[in-house]
Amino acid sequence: MGFKCGIVGLPNVGKSTLFNALTQTAAAQAANYPFCTIEPNVGEVAVPDPRLEELARIAGSKEIIPTRLTFVDIAGLVRGASKGEGLGNQFLANIRECDAIAHVVRCFEDGDVTHVEGGVDPIRDVETIETELMLADLDSLEKRVVAMEKKALMNRCLVLLREGKPARLAKVSAEERVAFAGLGLLSSKPVLYVCNVEEASASEGNAQSAKVAIRAAEEGAAAVVVSAKIESEIAVLPAAEQKDYLEAVGLVEPGLNRVIRAGYDLLHLITYFTVGPKEARAWTIEKGVRAPAAAGVIHTDFEKGFIRAETIAYGDYVSNKGEAGARDAGRLRLEGKEYVVADGDVMHFRFNT
Repeated sequence: MGFKCGIVGLPNVGKSTLFNALTQTAAAQAANYPFCTIEPNVGEVAVPDPRLEELARIAGSKEIIPTRLTFVDIAGLVRGASKGEGLGNQFLANIRECDAIAHVVRCFEDGDVTHVEGGVDPIRDVETIETELMLADLDSLEKRVVAMEKKALMNRCLVLLREGKPARLAKVSAEERVAFAGLGLLSSKPVLYVCNVEEASASEGNAQSAKVAIRAAEEGAAAVVVSAKIESEIAVLPAAEQKDYLEAVGLVEPGLNRVIRAGYDLLHLITYFTVGPKEARAWTIEKGVRAPAAAGVIHTDFEKGFIRAETIAYGDYVSNKGEAGARDAGRLRLEGKEYVVADGDVMHFRFNT
């Protein structure tokens, strides 16, 4: 399991440029005018994880299969989107289908790139998008509140929305999570702010991105700094040349890596591995998932007939040079149905057919 992340923001903030870089495609037309993207573009990217390559090297795996995640490039929103401005209703519906929102915020000055609001102000832009999502949610809940049984939960959300606060700030118990998700509220989605800065600020950010980081911290969201322009240039380079390019611009890794890690943390996702001579493969699950459910990500039969999981922590696998060494060192554990899978576990499932 990966996750589906909708890339949103005002027109001309760098959404499509970032999408093209992330997916290494030219599927989304990056143009200097509003609404150049009408239908959402969808792209899958491999999740970079150096641990997977190390496991494959030790095991002599013939194939490396990373876990993948999906990005959806959603056309630019504007003021009044919740009322249909700029095809807003259609775009809002696309957001509803995503697990999280990557909110691209323009944090750079460039006279050659127009801004729909006439000037660069990242906090104003954040509030514009947030307001449209909340207005759409408010309209949705007020129409349904009489007919729905989960009135207490809905009323809590309505109070927040009427105060100008997103639904994700609602206090939701573990028992209410399914019902809360079922409300389909746009402002309940976890948010990752992607601060698109000029090339010179790609490493540390700038004053504008710092403002967004403060806001993100205040609302429990996440924020990362990227230069969409640099990312688009890296994406078209051969792998062998990317490292030199990154060093030349003062970066250790592509912005994609930071976006993925922040997204994983935001959605409480972790990775476990299956390793053998045929392939080394990464699998994504939610933090706190027990072994049978983790096995079910591979195949539902694995979960239904689960017996036990042979488990080696990543560090133990590497330090003991593989499964045989870990077994000899007593680092291979047999875990049952109640075992909560840890990030980096190397697992082999036993099950009844």
